[in-house]
Amino acid sequence: MRARTMIAAMSAAAIIMPACVQAVAHAGVAAPTTSAPPDSQFQKVTLNDHPGEPIDLAVLPDNRVLHTTRRGEVWLHDPKTGLNTLAATLDVYQHDEEGLQSIALSPGFGKGSKKDDWVYLYYSPPLDTPVDDPATPDVNEGDAPITGTPADFAPFKGLIRLSRFRFTGATIDLRTEQRIMDVPVDRGICCHVGGDIVFDAAGNLYLSTGDDTNPFSSDGFTPIDERPDRNPAFDAQRSSGNTNDLRGKILRIKPRDSGGGYSIPKGNLFRPGTKDTRPEIYAMGLRNPFRIELNRRTGELYVGDYSPDQQQANPSRGPAGTGKWTVVRKAGNYGWPYCATARLPYVDYDFATGASGATFNCAAPVNESPRNTGLRELPPVTQPDVWYSYGPSPEFPELGTGGIGPMGGPAYDIGKADTRGRDSVAWPRYYDGVPLFYEWTRDYVKAMHRDGRIESVLPSIVFDNPMDMEFGPDGALYVLEYGDGYFSENPDAQLARIDYIGRTGNHSPIPVATASATAGLAPLTVAFSSTGTSDPDGDRLSYAWDFDADGRVDSRSPSGSYTYRQNGLYNATLKVTDPRGRSAATSVRVVVGNAAPVVELVRPAGGDQFSFGDVVEFEVRVTDDQPVDCAAVTVDYILGHDDHGHPQTTARGCTGSIQTTEPSGHDPETDNLTGVFVATYTDPGTGGLPPLTSSTQVVLQPTR
Repeated sequence: MRARTMIAAMSAAAIIMPACVQAVAHAGVAAPTTSAPPDSQFQKVTLNDHPGEPIDLAVLPDNRVLHTTRRGEVWLHDPKTGLNTLAATLDVYQHDEEGLQSIALSPGFGKGSKKDDWVYLYYSPPLDTPVDDPATPDVNEGDAPITGTPADFAPFKGLIRLSRFRFTGATIDLRTEQRIMDVPVDRGICCHVGGDIVFDAAGNLYLSTGDDTNPFSSDGFTPIDERPDRNPAFDAQRSSGNTNDLRGKILRIKPRDSGGGYSIPKGNLFRPGTKDTRPEIYAMGLRNPFRIELNRRTGELYVGDYSPDQQQANPSRGPAGTGKWTVVRKAGNYGWPYCATARLPYVDYDFATGASGATFNCAAPVNESPRNTGLRELPPVTQPDVWYSYGPSPEFPELGTGGIGPMGGPAYDIGKADTRGRDSVAWPRYYDGVPLFYEWTRDYVKAMHRDGRIESVLPSIVFDNPMDMEFGPDGALYVLEYGDGYFSENPDAQLARIDYIGRTGNHSPIPVATASATAGLAPLTVAFSSTGTSDPDGDRLSYAWDFDADGRVDSRSPSGSYTYRQNGLYNATLKVTDPRGRSAATSVRVVVGNAAPVVELVRPAGGDQFSFGDVVEFEVRVTDDQPVDCAAVTVDYILGHDDHGHPQTTARGCTGSIQTTEPSGHDPETDNLTGVFVATYTDPGTGGLPPLTSSTQVVLQPTR
């Protein structure tokens, strides 16, 4: 039955294997005429090692970098000074995975005859969505009900907004917002609400959207729970499989030149006016296309789509979790939630009775969910270029084994890179036109060559949970790393740049900055030192200190002293430069007039045991130099799986309780599961100081 279905799907689903990666026997691929430059000809340079919880980045035409945090911050890195400054802070809704997501520059940003200054952001406005009330510690009003009536679910109907804002040179003016599109979502319940923004050469905007569906009650298979009293968030047929819904898609629109809004370009999946469809849809049937990139030279769209967590196939339910990377050249359906790929269908499972039905037909999928508002008969499923599960891949053994976190990376365009000068950091021609694929859970980057080869990229350089990457105008690769941890600023999180130094072998210096004090009352005198700063080439270095982060050099000595006479938060920055102009910077945060709060989780404690489904009581102790407002304390519960996690709920208050979830499809006896609790507090600031935030986390072990 399954074999016949697979054969039918392969013959009828218009499977196209693009030239960049082909499903061929790798032994038959001709050897490359050149080899990749050795890792020693590249250097990783840290740009911001305090990036918050990093989400997305965009490199400006002058090689400054904007990057977002989920809590609503947009940071700006300036390579000329080494300073990292806040460009904007948005007020965002933050239950489970929502917050500030993607950032992108308008195609005409800062260049050409259509020069503009628009920055696009995809974010969750707070609206009037319920949040937890600290006054009721035994009830979390911010959690949407699991079962109920449409009236019970209605307060949690929300949206994620795509807007553009003017960039004013060093900040984003939030007052200039022009709304482009709203994507409706179901709030108060996990998961998959991220998105990414890219533009093609014609100025069309592509927005990826997740399926907005809870995967934790589907045994790691497809979430198609049609029970009438069930929260709609358990049925991905209402979103990814729905031709009349914007979720679980890649949307393709043309933003209007002024005033916001958009028009529909030709070539999308459904023509405007087609009944029960949305004309914005370019690709549908996607689960969580968290990262996409577009090659403007070829028009190819590179898409990474995340996988369910089931590690073993089940004939009664369907295939094991399958991650995908594909090149999209035309509109199509990629199958979710009916097919993992065109060759791997799921089984129609009745969540009310527990009975398995027929295998879905990937050549002609049908959406019979009562929550479907779109077409019943869907387009055939298109096979991705690359697919893999947790174990070794027979087709693509180069991908190794481990978790599944596929990311669509950029293709290098040497024609747009600044290769002038003997100290250019632009990547070599070897990578020209080659799309990169990176794996968030496996900490690697692969080059997807057009002759079918899948090659490791810089395997000796650390890519610690790479969250986003983009080639800059200088031809270097900019990387945002999440680090190891859960939904906060992790110790290894950073914004970095990877330079090619093979033309001259000249490295950037490695700066180190320390301070005699990092907090105190004004006037505060602080001694600074650069001890430990080095240069891999042994070059003599020049120093530039900006103690008060105003963009002006305060000292050119290796060490110095500065007296802070005004309250404030200062990132004292040291920039060091070698004789040929290569530079790098680091900073020390000095808080004058306000102390950062100290947050402790008294209960639960790290290493405590619990059972999934337990109610876990928490107690948070906050110590601060200002009165502590318990209403500003948040506690996130996160289901930890291997080295990543899925936030389940957010509670508020210094004390309370959290109902943990039972993750079906996972076996606590064998799977690496944990319960992670993250407590965060932001003080109100004082004397004109910005608020200061601190957090802590504990990891609980499930009973086995």
